[in-house]
Amino acid sequence: MARQERVISVDLLRGLTIAAMILVNNPGDWGNVYAPFLHAPWHGYTPTDLIFPFFLFLVGCSIAFAYRNRQPDWDTYRKILVRSAKLIALGLFLGAFLIYPPFVKAWSEIRFPGVLQRIGLVFLIAAPLALHLRSAALITLSVLLLLGYWVLMGFVPVEGVLPTYERDPYNWAMYVDKMVLGSHTYKEDYDPEGLLSTIPSVVTCLIGVVTGRLLIGPRVDKVKRMLLAGTVLLVLGHAWGYVFPINKALWTSSFVLVTGGWALVLLAAIYYTTDVRHKVWGRVFIYAGANALILYFFSSFFAKIFGSIAVGDTSLHGYLYQQVFVHDFLPAKLSSLLYASVLVLFYLAVGVVLYRKKIFFRV
Repeated sequence: MARQERVISVDLLRGLTIAAMILVNNPGDWGNVYAPFLHAPWHGYTPTDLIFPFFLFLVGCSIAFAYRNRQPDWDTYRKILVRSAKLIALGLFLGAFLIYPPFVKAWSEIRFPGVLQRIGLVFLIAAPLALHLRSAALITLSVLLLLGYWVLMGFVPVEGVLPTYERDPYNWAMYVDKMVLGSHTYKEDYDPEGLLSTIPSVVTCLIGVVTGRLLIGPRVDKVKRMLLAGTVLLVLGHAWGYVFPINKALWTSSFVLVTGGWALVLLAAIYYTTDVRHKVWGRVFIYAGANALILYFFSSFFAKIFGSIAVGDTSLHGYLYQQVFVHDFLPAKLSSLLYASVLVLFYLAVGVVLYRKKIFFRV
């Protein structure tokens, strides 16, 4: 899609999302974090739980923009495969890299799933579907996937035992991860970016595909349609949550609907301001959004380095945090948030520099 044809609101929301992702991933002290900047312990959701679904939703919007005139031929499939492979490889690198010899974790300690890996897998599945299916078919497929996931997670026995939605060996998502991935997971018993929960996360992306097609489609009242669709998804998601709990770690069907609803409502508000009223604010987020994935990679990579370099009895991260941000007159949680906020400002500045120099990393 040519740069002058871009939907500004999507770029802006992408930048806001990557800034929020960096903010919640990099507190000064994980023991002192305000509740909204933490994930829900299990069922339920916080503002932080919306961030990754928003990013997958925006991946879907980008698929709609980038592939609207593409032919489903080998060259297109090859580019999809290459991009997916690069995303997965970058994620595996983040999970395995050490800054000191032997520079790679022991095989048993490497986590296979991750944020970039999930983006790569979701893109690998969603992009071909978008190439071949119209929006009505994508919606039908999404409904079937969400209902099927609910039936499996809630009603199909695990080794003869009725399944559970709790953190338990008889939870289907955890059972599959343990059987297939073994010890290569975030926690000993489960992974929030695990294999089975990737299926409903594809639906999150497909909601973005359908939304992207709406945005570049014929002239209709797009704001009202997004608000209506978002409201319907929010109502249905919260209602479904009474029987299939809203849960990010499991990426439950109700979680898909609720997060998709919030994404639509927020995008509608930004779209009305920027693309309808032409009052563009927050250009710094538009600039950062143009290199969102690489900024996420840089922030994760350097956070790992700063957390690994020893300085006295702490790390370089701990030393900088203690020396610059921790003061008696500041609450501990505020100090922790200030550290994360400074990092966000730094990476936003990097995004601005890259944009102005016309450097765009196409992962």
